Amino acid sequence: MLDDATTRSGGTATASPPAAANELAVTAPVPAPVAAGFAARCGRALLSPWSRLSLLLVLLAAAAASVLLFEPHKLLADGWPPQVGGPVAVVLFAVGYGLITVAFVPRPLLNLAAGALFGSALGMGAAMAGTVIGAAISFALGRMLGQDALRPMLRGRLLKAADKQFSRHGFRSMLAVRLFPGVPFWAANYAAAVSRMGYVPFLLATALGSIPNIGAYVVAGARASQPTSPVFLIAVAAIALPALAGAVVAWRKRHHLRSR
Repeated sequence: MLDDATTRSGGTATASPPAAANELAVTAPVPAPVAAGFAARCGRALLSPWSRLSLLLVLLAAAAASVLLFEPHKLLADGWPPQVGGPVAVVLFAVGYGLITVAFVPRPLLNLAAGALFGSALGMGAAMAGTVIGAAISFALGRMLGQDALRPMLRGRLLKAADKQFSRHGFRSMLAVRLFPGVPFWAANYAAAVSRMGYVPFLLATALGSIPNIGAYVVAGARASQPTSPVFLIAVAAIALPALAGAVVAWRKRHHLRSR
């Protein structure tokens, strides 16, 4: 009764243990999975197919702008760097060739430069190596950054037929494309990357199918100082006749499609 009277008379009473525990629970930080969930969503957004495709387009635009501003193909054609010669110059030319062809630089100019700088044999090796390097980089970029976003857009009879041909008959399809002079190098690279063509068949067909065209341009570049020589005239004919045949075939196919 004394305790009750003391409490009623205004005595000090201590907080009970359950009340103190509740206060600590309110003030203590509660681990929230919100931050982890936000980071996961950001990661998925950055790795989404459309984000990767956007990155690919930005990279290609930057590469094309760099080519327009700095004109590296002219540097290669002039034998850059001038103080380097021999095998090192051939290797540097091949690597530079491969890098700038990703940025849509026309390969015939580089093939002519390879022949003029290194002669027929070394020029052929440099141009072939550069072609394979450029094709490999383009294919890898298209496969990693563009395939997932672009495959759902393959609609229509012609696109589906082309994708089916590339996916099922990769080597022989790419070999035919490389032998045909009317298909742009970069377009064939990214079309193959979007399809389900294998990496090894793509590179092997690129190397084999590019030999005739590269050889003709390299020999023409190597013999450009002798424009009346039989070798130069044969090389020019090897360039002009397939191009003319390709133009005729493309025109007939276009006329056939319009008539249907």
